[in-house]
Amino acid sequence: MSNFSVAFRNSAGTTILDLHGELDAHTAPDLESAILKSRENGGHNVIINGAHLDYISSAGLGVFMAFVEEFRAEDGDIKFAALQPKVYNVFDLLGFPLIFHITGSEEEALELFNSGVRPL
Repeated sequence: MSNFSVAFRNSAGTTILDLHGELDAHTAPDLESAILKSRENGGHNVIINGAHLDYISSAGLGVFMAFVEEFRAEDGDIKFAALQPKVYNVFDLLGFPLIFHITGSEEEALELFNSGVRPL
């Protein structure tokens, strides 16, 4: 079984989800639950902090794709920050930088929200 956890934080009206471990088909439902919980609590802007995300599969990526249109329909968005190079490579290979803002740091992602930058 894969090790995976999600921690919640809030900063300036933005929900930050800190992902730890391996996000795959077995752990994707945990991420989906965390995103649903964020939305239920009024979070329309979410930053996914991947500083401690060691691995992501297509099932994990599919969770983000399943929610992005809902967030954007509510004038929110999902942004990614601090992805490890091996995880970023998966995002890049599948064209995620054309769909999502992916920043080098959480602070940069927060600034995008605070400055009103629209989704891609």
